[in-house]
Amino acid sequence: MAIVLRISLHFLIFLYVSSISLSLAQDENNFIYNGFHDKANLSLDGIAEIHPNGLLQLTNLSRQEVGRAFYQFPLNFNTTNSSLSFSTNFVFAMVPEVNNLGGHGIAFIISPSRDFSRAQANRFLGLFNISTNGLSTNHVLAIELDTVQDPEFQDIAMNHVGINVNSMKSVASAPAMYSSNKGGENISLDLMSGNPMHLWIDYDEAEKLLNVTLAPTTIPKPNRPLLSTSTDLSQILLESMYVGFSSATGTLASDHYILGWSFNKSGPSQSLDVSRLPPLPRERKRKEKPSHMITIALIAAAFVWITVTGAAYILRRKKYEEIREDWEEEYGPHRFSYKNLHKATKGFKDTELLGEGGFGKVYRGILPSSNLQIAVKRVSHDSKQGMKEFVAEIVSMGRLRHRNLVQLLGYCRRRGELLLVYDYMPNGSLDQFLYSNEQPTLNWVQRFRIIRGVASGLLYLHEEWEQVVLHRDVKASNVLLDAELNGRLGDFGLARLYDRGTNPQTTRVVGTVGYLAPELTRTGRATTCSDVFAFGAFMLEVACGRKPIELQAQGLAEGVILVDWVSECWRRGAILDASDPRLEGNNYVVEEMVLILKLGLLCSHAIPAARPSMKQVMQFLDGDADLQELPHDNASFGASTSNEASDFMSFPFSQAYVPSSSMSSTDSILRVGR
Repeated sequence: MAIVLRISLHFLIFLYVSSISLSLAQDENNFIYNGFHDKANLSLDGIAEIHPNGLLQLTNLSRQEVGRAFYQFPLNFNTTNSSLSFSTNFVFAMVPEVNNLGGHGIAFIISPSRDFSRAQANRFLGLFNISTNGLSTNHVLAIELDTVQDPEFQDIAMNHVGINVNSMKSVASAPAMYSSNKGGENISLDLMSGNPMHLWIDYDEAEKLLNVTLAPTTIPKPNRPLLSTSTDLSQILLESMYVGFSSATGTLASDHYILGWSFNKSGPSQSLDVSRLPPLPRERKRKEKPSHMITIALIAAAFVWITVTGAAYILRRKKYEEIREDWEEEYGPHRFSYKNLHKATKGFKDTELLGEGGFGKVYRGILPSSNLQIAVKRVSHDSKQGMKEFVAEIVSMGRLRHRNLVQLLGYCRRRGELLLVYDYMPNGSLDQFLYSNEQPTLNWVQRFRIIRGVASGLLYLHEEWEQVVLHRDVKASNVLLDAELNGRLGDFGLARLYDRGTNPQTTRVVGTVGYLAPELTRTGRATTCSDVFAFGAFMLEVACGRKPIELQAQGLAEGVILVDWVSECWRRGAILDASDPRLEGNNYVVEEMVLILKLGLLCSHAIPAARPSMKQVMQFLDGDADLQELPHDNASFGASTSNEASDFMSFPFSQAYVPSSSMSSTDSILRVGR
């Protein structure tokens, strides 16, 4: 009898353990979190954290950071006993640091490993780096919610959803929107609105079809998906895979949240209960309602306070008085208050002064609400003439998104001045590194990367944005260097934009002497060709370490025009003699130096049609096209020897040939001073 009882007990224990194991296996393949409590079987990495109310926060307003959260158990995908089909849905929210400006987004990922220690933040979303991006050995599927447009990855917009396989370049993507079940029309969504949104991802192994559907949390799942792509995941996923989320910030940041998550490896995922999801943090705290007597006392005290301090209030208000007109209402998100800029720059103190030009001063600042470092340019203006159009262009250019452009964040108008707010570049302008003894000499690798970066930025302005943007003042002092010494083209004070297929209307000669294309002085009409000419002068400047025009004390006869000098070196078969002697021991790649010098000459051709486009320039720099031998005609290059440049060369010497002088309405907006 005792033996029978002992056997029965062992059998019951076996059944109990088996049921627990089976239950655990089922939980691992089918789970739902209406909020994340007690860590919820999640493995967190980077700056990700779970709030006490169950809210999963992947990133905060820290810059260049990554946050990840994975379900801690691996799942079986690509096996003979397990189907590849899966279904998941989650609710997310993105709250940007500045209205409509944040980064970089969230990705739902399926990966063979939770180790992303080598991955980069910003545009790589914490998934890859420059060397691993695109490798077939990654075996990573990612559905990205991307809020920054990156031309290198051929992003279609700054507000899009994409399906990515082993790379940040999407195999399919679409602007963020959903299809109404009633009318069938497409309704746009702003991923950075700060509002919770619902995303569904469904893969059918039999049809090899991957569907992605987006919608607000206030409506059911739309019948028509946003993306529907034929994909054979058996060629991508391995047997054991992890599922989770990765998010990253860059120069700008966003709070990235996951409010709830449901996943099923063997059927449709369970629906989330939106009413049970944790709320997002609120900036404003509720105040208790005072009693009747307290209300009377408060009103009386307020009346006394207003009477006593009324004059002081009026004076203080006048201190921060701004110019605001009705037409500016539509630009609200791009307008900074003068009060905030005043506080950010400590009252525009001289200790915060970065630089000073003929048309204004530049100050460093830190926005009190977000700790975002900015640079503020104060420019004098006449508010009665052309200001509406000028502000409209500022706001339009504030939507430019490229890693090699200094971000224009917005503006403010006050009395007789315009304040332009830019992203702050800690290493200042390139010309300081080329000509100042107080900065270290840039090596060739750094210089070539800067040249290529500026070329990429110009290509984006000319051909890849929704309108054509003419910079009109490309030069070394307008190229700013970020913390990693990457070149970013800045100072859009002279930039003009126009619709594709039309002609630019500007007929006023602006720019900086030495970078002005010869046809500008004859027609006054800036084009992409005149930008290319200035870029040619810029390339020669960086490679040679010399300004486009250098003067000696004896006058013009002793002066050196850089394009003429490089052309002469090339004509006598010694083009490398033009390279910067500070590159110790000729420490550069000869082929790259020759390419830059010859390409600089070609971009400086006196005939606009003979200059390459920026797309062709990028092909030469990337090695995708070979630069043909230059024509042996010394008069073809530069303004000084061209017949088309006769008007330019007839400028009075004292006006035209002043080193670093500018004919622009603003000097370099972000030049960093001592």
